Amino acid sequence: MSSRPLRRFAPAALLAALAHAPLVHADVTTRDDVTTRDDAGNTVTLPAPAQRVISLAPHATELVYAAGGGAKLVGTVTYSDYPAAAQAVPRVGDNKALDLERIAALKPDLIVVWRHGNAERQTDALRALHIPLFFSEPKHLDDVSSSLRRLGTLLGTQPAADAAAAAFTRDIATLRARYAARPPVTMFFQVWDRPLTTLNGTHLINEVFELCGGRNVFASLKPLAPTVTDEAVLAANPEAIVTTSAGATRSNEPLPSLARWRAWPALTAVARNNLFAIDGDLLTRPSPRIAQGAAALCEDLDTARARRPAR
Repeated sequence: MSSRPLRRFAPAALLAALAHAPLVHADVTTRDDVTTRDDAGNTVTLPAPAQRVISLAPHATELVYAAGGGAKLVGTVTYSDYPAAAQAVPRVGDNKALDLERIAALKPDLIVVWRHGNAERQTDALRALHIPLFFSEPKHLDDVSSSLRRLGTLLGTQPAADAAAAAFTRDIATLRARYAARPPVTMFFQVWDRPLTTLNGTHLINEVFELCGGRNVFASLKPLAPTVTDEAVLAANPEAIVTTSAGATRSNEPLPSLARWRAWPALTAVARNNLFAIDGDLLTRPSPRIAQGAAALCEDLDTARARRPAR
């Protein structure tokens, strides 16, 4: 990663680099243009398939590779570690600060932005570069397939993107068919423990829970990622408690532990030893690998079913 400090505002050197940055006029199209919509509903038009791409989120990096555009990546951000080839791509910052000078110097013709993960101030600075932005934020499992196809359009890698999208759709359909009729399992998903945080029923990951027959005990709460109390979890008495474990990504912060719940041996999830941890990279990144995270969760919930006392 560059040793230069991360900059939020464009210095004189950046202004010079901007002189060479491509300008895009959305109202001018030709027969060679490629056009699609991003997850913010914006129309993204390129004069030709992108050849130099920057990804500003780990999940977006995975989508670009899966869509067949990995060789076109010239920059990405911290924690973009999958596939292995992504680890060699130059870093241009993280979700807190971007090196705008370096982004401009790399002369990308497409930047894939995490719609809500990249701060609005950073997004405004990116718009000033006059480089096409594709906002990525899949909100449903089907959106992963759609994202692959739309990126394939912009990258000029449609056959590879279509194949990846079809494979993902197939994997999810297989899991849905296998677990649709299984008895439901009430579950608490612990995102973090300081403060105790979970997800509500509108989050994409909740769709994974439902795919496996999981019933989120806090699905009805209003915030997307609500904080809850130990007492609320005890009152809900979930049959299983699930959290994330370290996958390819190594965080500076220890991942949330489930050991705290053993202080309440009468809690059903504890009494039956249904405390599960799943590779966080597989479960929390809306990329094709979320199908692997779903498969792991489905197996854990099946274990919980098997541990039910005989009637």
